[in-house]
Amino acid sequence: MSQAELSRAELSQAGAVPVGAVPVRAGRRPQTAAGFLALFRNELHLTFRRMRTKVLLGILAVLPILIGVVVKLNTGSPHEGGGGVNFIAQTTQNGLFLVFTALAVALPVFLPMTVGVVAGDSVAGEAATGTLRYLLVAPAGRTRLLAAKFTAGLVFCLAATVAVAAAALATGAALFPLGEVTLISGDTIGFGDALLRAVLVAGVVAASLAGLVAIGLFVSTLTGSGIAAMAATVGLVVTVQILDAFPQLDAVRPFLFTHYWLSFADLLRQPMYWDGVWKDLGLQAAYVAVFGAAAWSRFTSRDISV
Repeated sequence: MSQAELSRAELSQAGAVPVGAVPVRAGRRPQTAAGFLALFRNELHLTFRRMRTKVLLGILAVLPILIGVVVKLNTGSPHEGGGGVNFIAQTTQNGLFLVFTALAVALPVFLPMTVGVVAGDSVAGEAATGTLRYLLVAPAGRTRLLAAKFTAGLVFCLAATVAVAAAALATGAALFPLGEVTLISGDTIGFGDALLRAVLVAGVVAASLAGLVAIGLFVSTLTGSGIAAMAATVGLVVTVQILDAFPQLDAVRPFLFTHYWLSFADLLRQPMYWDGVWKDLGLQAAYVAVFGAAAWSRFTSRDISV
């Protein structure tokens, strides 16, 4: 028996009826909170023990270091003008601003690609290796299994965001001064207040990827190939990003799950503007509801034969 099968065997034991209890008849599966937590812990273990996951998190952690070094080497260059340049230039005044800069750079491309890989492989990857059919023989339940995979995907979103933010904070502290932070609105706040805003921004960024997790989970239920599911999910992210760049699609753009991703910049004003953030979170909730229901419908009716 392979290591994955052994892990699944342990899970089936965790979800089985306790010794001395009345046996559950075939076809009836216990839906207890303890059983779900055991399933969820197992999904976290499977997700974060993979070398691919560790490499993706490592790449995300390296990104802010590269940004910080580039900004440090170009400090004092005669670059003026656009809002994007001014946004990055704030980093030279306070290293904490590197957190916001790194998240702004990572969110459109790097973060969704890593999340797309993990979410796309969640079901299809196990179907390809044969462990999915073995798991469904155990008293886990398809609905509970899908919920555990979605929750584990959300945890990965948080871990990926924290990897970027923590590396950016450490790099910013090492390369630039710390202290009062000048917001993009021109107001100045203390370091403690700015640090709380960094935590808030990181939470918003992680939540902004929830819709993508649901989409990737749905795509993953459509195929038995992990590679195909990952490629389709990442390709969809790229396509939607391109469509969101066309002003001719103004009627459609507000409904694209990527449209409000950068709205967290409004939290770097005094006072904070929440309109864009609430639109973003509401849109993500809608995508989770729609694609989560589609993934559940597909997965619960799917014939797992491999």
